[in-house]
Amino acid sequence: MAGFRWSEETELHRGHVISLVQVGVEGPAGERFDRDVVRHPGAVSVVPLHQDGTVTMVRQYRVAIDGDLLEIPAGKRDVAGEPAQITAQRELAEEVGLRAGRLVKLAEFYNSPGFSDEYSHVFLATELEEVPSEAQGIEEEHMTIERVVLDEVPAMIADGRICDAKSIIGLLAARTVVADVHRGDGGHAGGGS
Repeated sequence: MAGFRWSEETELHRGHVISLVQVGVEGPAGERFDRDVVRHPGAVSVVPLHQDGTVTMVRQYRVAIDGDLLEIPAGKRDVAGEPAQITAQRELAEEVGLRAGRLVKLAEFYNSPGFSDEYSHVFLATELEEVPSEAQGIEEEHMTIERVVLDEVPAMIADGRICDAKSIIGLLAARTVVADVHRGDGGHAGGGS
């Protein structure tokens, strides 16, 4: 929105993945205020769609909620300058042991712009083949891999079995692309293994 401008930024904390900064802002009428902002390198997530209409997902422990979530494979963009598509292929292989013959961008979005600059890319992966996986970190070492029927996703969202935002966005976008292909409207979905 026109009229807002940053006047200063002070780093308060630098962690393994994120940093916390305090931003001094000047409003349209000259009023000054501070906001805390979480800096994040960004993320990718992938909807691995198999030819039988199922999607590979992971059930993973998340410290922030002290519980498990059913999610599409995802990871942070922690390699400087790496294109999002390459990060998505790497994360897909590392987390669930799959490689996509075809990768199509479904959406880009800010996760929580009220306090974070994290920007995410979500892809549809088809023409899947198995490759060696390589868990990164304790949570990934203990996660489980599950297959979910894409047509059952709306019911799983409605009853709370899927409540992770990137997964909801990616899965619903994938359903739209698949429906467009079946209607003959084009789209980019293809078969997979």
